[in-house]
Order: sequence, then C-alpha cells, then structure tokens
Amino acid sequence: MANAGLRAYREVLRLVRRLPADARPYYAKYARENFVNYRHLSADDDLAGLLRRAHDHSAWVLSKYCIDAAEAAGRLKEICGEGGAE
Repeated sequence: MANAGLRAYREVLRLVRRLPADARPYYAKYARENFVNYRHLSADDDLAGLLRRAHDHSAWVLSKYCIDAAEAAGRLKEICGEGGAE
C-alpha cells in the first residue's frame, strides 16, 4: 500500500503538467508539501482515505481549469482505488 502513495504522487505531478504554465509551480509545490506531510503513514492509518482525497482534489483542480477530470484523472483514480483495496 505504501507504493500506492508514491504512484499517486507521480500521477498527480503528471496531471499538474496539464495545467496552464502559470499555475503549475503552485500546484506542484502544493502536491509535494501534502505528500511529504503524510509520508510516514502506515497501512493501519487511513492511507486509502488520503488517496481518495488526493483524487478528489486533483479532479477539482482540473475542473477549475476546464480540463476533463474524468478522462485526465482516470489513472489516478485506479491507483487510489487500488490503495483502498490492498
């Protein structure tokens, strides 16, 4: 399950590249800070909940910039869903 967090972080950074150039630095830094804050979670903690929150927040940001979140964040949704199933 710990690997799901790293895979989710990589996918969030891929999604950040879809944002307008002037918004990328802010959201890349925001994502990094949030993933760093929760890097010590164990399988007993609510990692699945945090992964779902990462997906939901990413979808919201994509929608804010008129990017189809359902299509763009599909891979992240799969990763976050896997994190909850493990």
